[in-house]
Amino acid sequence: MSILKGVGVALVTPFNEDLSVDFESLTKLVEYNIENGTNYLVVLGTTAEAATLSSDEKKQVIEHIIKVNNKRLPLVLGIGGNNTLEVKQQIEEADLSDFTAVLSVSPYYNKPNQEGLYQHYKMLASTGKNIIIYNVPSRTGQNVEAETTLRLANEFPNLFLIKEAAPNILQYFDILRKKPEGFNLVSGDDEYTLPVTLAGGAGVISVIGQGYPKEFSTMVQLAFDKKVDEAYEIHNKLVEITRLIFAEGNPCGIKVVLAEKGLIKNYLRLPLVPASEGLYAKIKAEMAKI
Repeated sequence: MSILKGVGVALVTPFNEDLSVDFESLTKLVEYNIENGTNYLVVLGTTAEAATLSSDEKKQVIEHIIKVNNKRLPLVLGIGGNNTLEVKQQIEEADLSDFTAVLSVSPYYNKPNQEGLYQHYKMLASTGKNIIIYNVPSRTGQNVEAETTLRLANEFPNLFLIKEAAPNILQYFDILRKKPEGFNLVSGDDEYTLPVTLAGGAGVISVIGQGYPKEFSTMVQLAFDKKVDEAYEIHNKLVEITRLIFAEGNPCGIKVVLAEKGLIKNYLRLPLVPASEGLYAKIKAEMAKI
């Protein structure tokens, strides 16, 4: 599965003023990323506000992205939840013929222990589908510890990748150091992308990347080529904007960037609201510097 290497972007779902899905802007966003060096696209991740889309809308978004992409880039589909049997069923019933893998977030709210997390992914692995483990403790309330990830990686070859977004970068390094052959890690935190890639990671599944695909994919390629100074030059240029877009939660910040670039309109669905005027002004000023 080495085709999932470099910069994957977790696409936003653009909305119209009436909060219907804005398919025209979605087309623009996909084209912009394909033209500017993004390596693969992640459909219906957290950044897509997938929790607020109806099942019909999800279906329409999936079909639209498949059509626009037209097999140019690998696609990853987000299917996750906190009811293990239901997630397993959704993976089994999904038409994955256009997708390289499923990105499945660890169960949130229930707060299972490490054995529960292991058993959850073991059951998902039994579908036989290629699955990316997604650890994001800030959203789920529970960390998938390095030991649990490595246990899964060693036992189930179709759990071939982790999108790691633990706040502790040492956890990333422990996995990279001890992982079996054929298992990879991508950063789930934009700001950790460069050090994690230099340490042997396979790149990033990024939010900021869809706003700056050329810069971000160049930085990651430089990291693969071990051109450290050049890579850090780009990293340093993008650090402030990366922090700003998460200042009031995701995806309100990246939607400001994309709206300012004329790719989408700046609308979100409740319970999320658009960036405050203050943050909007800061992001705009930082964009002007870049």
